[in-house]
Amino acid sequence: MASLFKKKTVDDIIKEQGKELRGTQRQITRDRAALEKQEKQMEQEIKKMAKTGNREACKILAKELVQLRKQKNLTYAVSSKVTSMSTQTKVMNSQMKMAGAMSTSAKTMQAVNKKMDPKKTLKTMQDFQKENMKMGITEDMINNTLDEIFEESGDEEESQDIVSQVLDQIGIEISSKMSRAPAAGKSPLHSCRSRPTSTVLSDDEIERQLKALGMD
Repeated sequence: MASLFKKKTVDDIIKEQGKELRGTQRQITRDRAALEKQEKQMEQEIKKMAKTGNREACKILAKELVQLRKQKNLTYAVSSKVTSMSTQTKVMNSQMKMAGAMSTSAKTMQAVNKKMDPKKTLKTMQDFQKENMKMGITEDMINNTLDEIFEESGDEEESQDIVSQVLDQIGIEISSKMSRAPAAGKSPLHSCRSRPTSTVLSDDEIERQLKALGMD
């Protein structure tokens, strides 16, 4: 019982109208098919009367055939009108739904605007931009520092390699010279028999060797 007194919505009304229009369209199609069948029968009857030479009957049937064809053409016009009405109903329904959606969106936007403080929002965006900029600057500084550390580390290793190479050259050269020069106050034979002793280079000797190698 409650459903009988329930108020119909716009969608319910449009659905009912659409159902009625579809029923009307089907009825028009059936009527047109019946008129086309009757038209073919009348054409056959006219041909039959013409063969028998009954001109008066042919004229009467020809007039009826003209009226029949007018009715058939009228069904096309009515069918087109029904289709147009159905389309307009669907368009109106879509427009009403769109208007309702826009109304809901407008109310939502109004509620959001009432709760939102433009000045506070602007300050939040500015703070975010400032902190983001600070983060970018900090990242650049860290990257630059790491690059400098890696570059200095490479230079130090290269310098250490050069120093080691120079010292090796000095040691080899001095060792070769000391092996050729006999020790003072000793005979060559005694020098050859004596065990080799470690040679300690003086500062003057190291400086002289560096100048000879072009490292001064």
